[in-house]
Amino acid sequence: MDTTTADPLVGRLLDGRYRIESRIARGGMATVYLALDIRLDRTVALKVMHRSLAEDPAFVRRFIGEAKSVASLSHPNVVHVFDQGTDNDVVYLSMEYVPGRTLRDILRERGRLPAREALELMIPVLAALGAAHQAGLVHRDVKPENVLMTDDGRVKVVDFGLARAIEATNQTRTGVMIGTIGYMAPEQVMTGAADVRSDVYAAGIMLFELVTGEQPYDGETPMSVAYRHVHDTVPAPSSVAHEVHPLIDTLVAHATAREPHDRPADATAMLVAAVDAHRMLPRTTSPPGSGPMMSHAQPPRTFSGAQSMPQASPSHTMIQPRAEMPEQRRGFRPNWFLVALAAVMVVAVGLTGWYFAQPEYVSVPNLADNNLAVAEKSLTGVGLLMRKAEGQYDEKVPEGLVLSTDPASGTELEKGSTVTLVPSLGPLRIVVPNVSGMTGNDARAAIAKAGLTVGSVRRLANQDVERDKVIRTSPQVGEKVKKSAKVSIFVSAGLVMPDVSGMPKDEAAGFLGGQGFQVQVNEVDDDAEPCTVIAQTPKAKSEVDKNAPVMITVARCGGDILDWFRQGDNEARDDQQFAMVPGVIGKNVNDAKAELEALGFKVQVQRLGNGGVVQFQRPLPNSERPPQSTVVLWQ
Repeated sequence: MDTTTADPLVGRLLDGRYRIESRIARGGMATVYLALDIRLDRTVALKVMHRSLAEDPAFVRRFIGEAKSVASLSHPNVVHVFDQGTDNDVVYLSMEYVPGRTLRDILRERGRLPAREALELMIPVLAALGAAHQAGLVHRDVKPENVLMTDDGRVKVVDFGLARAIEATNQTRTGVMIGTIGYMAPEQVMTGAADVRSDVYAAGIMLFELVTGEQPYDGETPMSVAYRHVHDTVPAPSSVAHEVHPLIDTLVAHATAREPHDRPADATAMLVAAVDAHRMLPRTTSPPGSGPMMSHAQPPRTFSGAQSMPQASPSHTMIQPRAEMPEQRRGFRPNWFLVALAAVMVVAVGLTGWYFAQPEYVSVPNLADNNLAVAEKSLTGVGLLMRKAEGQYDEKVPEGLVLSTDPASGTELEKGSTVTLVPSLGPLRIVVPNVSGMTGNDARAAIAKAGLTVGSVRRLANQDVERDKVIRTSPQVGEKVKKSAKVSIFVSAGLVMPDVSGMPKDEAAGFLGGQGFQVQVNEVDDDAEPCTVIAQTPKAKSEVDKNAPVMITVARCGGDILDWFRQGDNEARDDQQFAMVPGVIGKNVNDAKAELEALGFKVQVQRLGNGGVVQFQRPLPNSERPPQSTVVLWQ
């Protein structure tokens, strides 16, 4: 169904000039429409701010000022801003319409890009940012969604100044960080302040994503991503995608330095470094593993006698003239001794030449467990060449060392032949996928798809996660484990009926009421300790809904607890000594247990939640009990 038909702005003539034709996209701050400028008869993109922003006077003032600044920015890689305005409750920007796709769309379609192609996309982005920085503008939200690729291959950056205008709104005063958390520089996270070097940091993160296909801290909670931007060093792209060239690692490391003064001074400085890296990258490289690993060894040559020994011509052959020779010359007989000697000499020379023309052979050295530099040096030393093949995972051989060679060590090769080295990628480790919020079946499928095995599935009480949805896994999301390793799933059981058996009546009723239950108390005559819970409905640990009715049955509260205790112990005497039970509510359960046992009491601990602090106790604080009585603690 076309969602634009339900949009009240579609078909409206805005500000008497822009006829809105259709909705193109909707984001967190604005909606983009395709519109016709009826004055100039041209198609434009109209970015309309969401109502919550348009109703903020501070935003509107800042928005108008920023729009004027951006409109003055003229650069082939910047989406040009034509106009800004308001129409009653609508605040809008009129911009150049760029048919095409965002860089995010391209990443979703293709995954990671080769280094040269990534730089060829980043260079125009940096050129656009550099022009803005020279004009005193900071983008503040550099990310693939704000980079457009036109149908004819041009690169355009959009949304300059919008983040700065949003900073004037009440949203920032309520603690909202402006920008996209995956690309935020540490100083933006910490203070909200951003300058040209913050854009450089975001560009570095974007280059990382282009060559690896993922963000350095993607897939985690926003707060944990923000924490890692502040406290961690962005990893080298080659640690994620091993074929990434070291030049890209260097460029990313410089751009994403945690301290702003350690980064390029602005986008123009990073542009110069990116152009240099592009110039120095190899123009063509054979993709790893793009063909069979073949030895360049040649089989030993064999020679037949005719091939190895040149045929000798008679050394005294006479050339017959056309005129008839004198009679006495016809009787000439060659000296056969000299002919034989000449033939022997020719054969000897031929054999000597054949011997010295034989190729020299060497053995392939044993290179296993050497690093590649040492291995190449060893091969060079015996006159062989090296070719590096695509690496393979191995549980025993560390990453970067030679796993195997082709041909194998000990093979005889002609000098100058090539030996292919297979480097180890180290042990194969698989990242535990994020299955939080999935159903159990979907989580099983995602874990299996990642190459892992589903271990145990446990249900846990959890009021925050919908029942039957995954709470967490063990090992946790993001951890690296061996292939086929078991991953246990913890599924929400929703609200579970707490076990309040034995708890004092008032504490049990108060606790259950605080959990959202409608509590009914029923007192009965019973031999149990007065005023304590002896039964409950629903039964403990059953899965229940919030606001469910609950009934607790308690032993009747009348009578003296000490009389009850004496009646229950036939050997107890009236003059028996009683000890005071101290109050331990709020203490660590282990400390409370030790304190009570030191006074001679027995201690029983029952769990209500996941905390380690005593919430309730029976007997109540300052109650008297004989020695060796049992004190029950609920944590």
